[in-house]
Amino acid sequence: MRKPNPEDGSTVYQLIGRCKPLDENSMYCNLLQCSHFRDTCVIAEQGGLVVGFVSGYFLPDQPDTLFVWQVAVGEEARGQGLASRMLSKLLTRHQGRVRHLHTSITTGNDASWNTFKKLSRENDAPLNTRVMFDREQHFGGQHDTEMLVHIGPFKALAGSTSTASRAHLQE
Repeated sequence: MRKPNPEDGSTVYQLIGRCKPLDENSMYCNLLQCSHFRDTCVIAEQGGLVVGFVSGYFLPDQPDTLFVWQVAVGEEARGQGLASRMLSKLLTRHQGRVRHLHTSITTGNDASWNTFKKLSRENDAPLNTRVMFDREQHFGGQHDTEMLVHIGPFKALAGSTSTASRAHLQE
């Protein structure tokens, strides 16, 4: 697992296209993720092929909050805990800075729900949810409601990314 490079943008674009139900972004967006936001992204490779990608960024008005934009795992790498390992790699990379993690998930995306519930359990950090973008109000009925998932606060332990504490979802 490593940070992406701009040269990975096209490959990431293709990977996300194969990972339904993820929303596809433009290839330009993936190029920006692999360059401007490379410090908050992770690429996973198996046998020289890109099989996983996590994209994220720190919220501008909450610099201790990492927003995970997408988690993509190719079919050939599913069922191996790769999504969880990529997220752990990202948290370890930013140990001491990340106090909260946000992501958004549609209600029907069971794989993502399971991944983030596992992350919450493994770090003994509370998980709270609320509507982030409503199907009718924000998407005009064209996209399922995105639920904001808030995990944290993470409390860094010496030499560990495990955390413990309680938090209330900010509204």
